[in-house]
Formats: sequence, structure tokens, C-alpha cells
Amino acid sequence: MLNDGSIVRCALRGKIKKELQLKKDKLYLLDPVAVGDIVEIFLEKDNFGAIEKIKERKNYLSRKAPRIKGAGFRGERLEQIIASNIDRLFIVTSLKKPNFNNRMLDRILVAAESGGIESKIIFNKKDLANLQELQSWSELYSHLGYETFSTNALTGEGLERVKSIVQNGISLFWGASGVGKSSILNFLFPELNLKIGDISDYSKKGTHTTVTVTMMEVGENAFVIDTPGIREIAPYGIKKEDLGHYFREFVRFIPDCKFNSCTHNHEPGCAVREALEKGFIDKKRYVSYLNILNDLEDGIYF
Repeated sequence: MLNDGSIVRCALRGKIKKELQLKKDKLYLLDPVAVGDIVEIFLEKDNFGAIEKIKERKNYLSRKAPRIKGAGFRGERLEQIIASNIDRLFIVTSLKKPNFNNRMLDRILVAAESGGIESKIIFNKKDLANLQELQSWSELYSHLGYETFSTNALTGEGLERVKSIVQNGISLFWGASGVGKSSILNFLFPELNLKIGDISDYSKKGTHTTVTVTMMEVGENAFVIDTPGIREIAPYGIKKEDLGHYFREFVRFIPDCKFNSCTHNHEPGCAVREALEKGFIDKKRYVSYLNILNDLEDGIYF
């Protein structure tokens, strides 16, 4: 999209693509250009643009991509950039249809924290949820400093605050398949008319309807990004000794650990595990932490 609002189809010049893709370890990004990138283009004939420069990103959200068969990287994982220059991330989840998965939520939060992106959590399909369970999960994440919303995309319940937030800047909506990302956007902005998926009777999980990451203008200086539903995520580029810094409740205890490289798993003198035993850290969050830590150590993709 140009400054005047017109849309131009663009492609990255081959020379620049090679320069951007090649990394020191000779692995390659899946795509060096991401939705949200600010670029300089050379406007050619037939309203076609050649991307000549990608400006520095203020942030970006990424994950480990699934392994590519025959790529020859021997288990190494590529980085898949979801979007860049994001002002806020709305993580959309549900307690029923599909069932709530706190481990996936925590993985997305870690990916956002490591990218310096503000996260907000939407518990959609409130009408299907056990309200006591909904309140419990909402309070857990609210106490960690994340703004949470309990919503019903069919009626618009709980979406007033969401709509006021997305009136400025770039808002990314991300979450599992079937949780209602597109339904929420359709309620907020009916003119988008996004396709809505169903829940599989076999797997009880959502079916994919959005197949590409798409940024849409919804007002003056207001954009929303709709994303394909995810069923698996592993944060990219995080060292095991750094993971604890992306769990907010760990941060105040980490300086008191005996070892600077403590992974808060088995080391003696770990202040984080001591805080866990005293009830200052929720056990479900700690299990999520260990699950991600195992992923980082062994390369297992969940």
C-alpha cells in the first residue's frame, strides 16, 4: 500500500532477497519480507513495484517453522516471521470448541515477550464456557499484567473495549484454529466479511479458513492483521538460560538464583523453584515453562 492508500503488487528484487535471506549459518528465512514491513519500491509499468529496501523493523513476531523435508538442514528449524511493526497482539482463545490450551497461550506469550510486543488476551465464546473456570484463567493472566477480555463474537459482548483499542495503530489477532479470530473482526468491522470456519466433529479443533496473513485498513491510521489459525507453536531464537525472563512472574526471583545461567529446572539454589514451592508462581505456568524449555533443549516441535 502506498502513502496515498493505493495498492501496488510488489516483488523483492532477486539480489536483495539473497542478501536478506543468507544468514551466518547458511540457513534461510522462509520469507525475508513480512506483513507490516515498511519498504521502498521502484514503481514500474502496469502498476507493479520492485522492492528495493526493507526499512528497519521496530519489532516482529515469529515462531519456528515446521521442518522442511529434503531441505538438508539436519533438524535445524527455520524462522517464520508472522508480521512486523505491530503495536499490539490480541491472542484469541476459547475454553470450549476448541478446548482451552494454556500451553499454547503461554508459548504465544513467550514469542511476543521475546519480540517486545504488547499482548492482550481474548477469551472468546464466553457463552460456552464454565464461568468459574473462565474467571480463574482470566484472573491468573490479569495478575501477571496482561489485559484480558471475556467475549462473545456472536453478540459483541465484551468487544467494546477491544474496538476502542484497535482504532489506532496495527493490531494483530493470533490464536488456534476455530477460536473466533475472524468472527471477532467481522463483528468489529462488518465490511471485512471474512470467511468463518467450523469446528471439526472428529478432532474438536478448528478448521483453517484464513490461509494467509493479511493486513486490512479499518480506519485512519488503523489496521488489523488476520492470521491463519495455529495448531502448534515453538518460539524461535531463545536460549534456555534466557527463557525465564519471558515469564513475567519469574523475573523478580531470577536475580536471587545461585547461578547466572540457571534454567530453573534442576539447579541447586534456584530462587524461582523456591518461589514455586511457596505458591508465588502458579504450577500450571511452571509446567508450561518446562514444556517450552524441553522444546528448546531437544528441538521437539509440539
